[in-house]
Amino acid sequence: MGVAMRGDDEICGRLFSYIDLEKRVRRDHPLRVIRQIANAALKSLSGEFEKLYSPIGRESIPPERLMRALLLQAFYSIRSERQLVERIDTDLLFRWFVGLGIEDVVWDATSFTKNRDRLLQGEVASQFLAAVLSQDKVKRLLSSEHFSVDGTLLEAWASPKSFRPKDGSGEPPGPGRNGERDFHGERRRNNTHASTTDPDARLFRKGPGKEARLCFMGHALMENRNGLIVGALTTRASGHAERLAALALIAPHADRPQPVTLGGDKGYDAGDFVMELREKAVTPHVAQNTNGRRSAIDGRTTRHSGYAVSQRIRKRVEEAFGWAKTVAGLRKMRHRGLPKVGWQFTLAMAAYDLVRLPKLLAQPTL
Repeated sequence: MGVAMRGDDEICGRLFSYIDLEKRVRRDHPLRVIRQIANAALKSLSGEFEKLYSPIGRESIPPERLMRALLLQAFYSIRSERQLVERIDTDLLFRWFVGLGIEDVVWDATSFTKNRDRLLQGEVASQFLAAVLSQDKVKRLLSSEHFSVDGTLLEAWASPKSFRPKDGSGEPPGPGRNGERDFHGERRRNNTHASTTDPDARLFRKGPGKEARLCFMGHALMENRNGLIVGALTTRASGHAERLAALALIAPHADRPQPVTLGGDKGYDAGDFVMELREKAVTPHVAQNTNGRRSAIDGRTTRHSGYAVSQRIRKRVEEAFGWAKTVAGLRKMRHRGLPKVGWQFTLAMAAYDLVRLPKLLAQPTL
């Protein structure tokens, strides 16, 4: 081991600094591929962005930069937009991805939120997801024949104490910032009660013996070749929401000359749902529910080897839900109201696809 002299810890500023952000990001960084795909999708949405802004007035934050910043928030599990703005200000990688120079002033958190709300007024999230999937190099990764669908509960940003009778009766919460509220002996139902914090949220339980929570339902359609999400929808929580959402999600891919299959769990094993799928020329690869009842799926479907394949692959849609809740911050929604919650869920599904694309695109094509 050679002899080394101690380095000097004195901090001295420089009068001039020439930093090329492009050189500070390593060549094999996955964000390079993600940024290229995201930029192409955002460029195709330029006309849609124009509709959301007035031709006169002060210049606002470019919507493309807003979208890239929101994607970073999902990628890096940043809890709030205030923390996101601070991270963009101090992180060179974030500045590069968003499109800010080293000396550009970062927006105020309040201005960021107000400009973000303008994007929430349009169908930008779903259009962005479609624009990502429509690119030629991404389209080659997708199956156009085999799909899976599933739903997940999205916990609303509302306390159970806010779930009060619609007629105004009932005891108010106790005094204090988080006053006590006694629900014992009170029958609380969605047709008689509503949340004063988020009226679109519904009280729902996942199964017998589970806790009832105020929530929404997020639904995703996955193609079976690589497990990418090709459709997303958010609804109020109800027992029929999953099947209705599945019909809406598969509709753009149905009624085609080639056979189309749709995998799903036991919750989709209902006679009306199976019949409507077949009317759309979609083969229902739905798990059989024979618990005290007769399944709507019989041997004509289950005898084919493709049915077993669909049942095995359909579970991969849970990976998207798990990533969205653990990484992208959807464990509890940050917004209130069905339109904003739906926007956040759809953008998270687009972010999930973008995270997976660098590795998928790097694989050799057969």
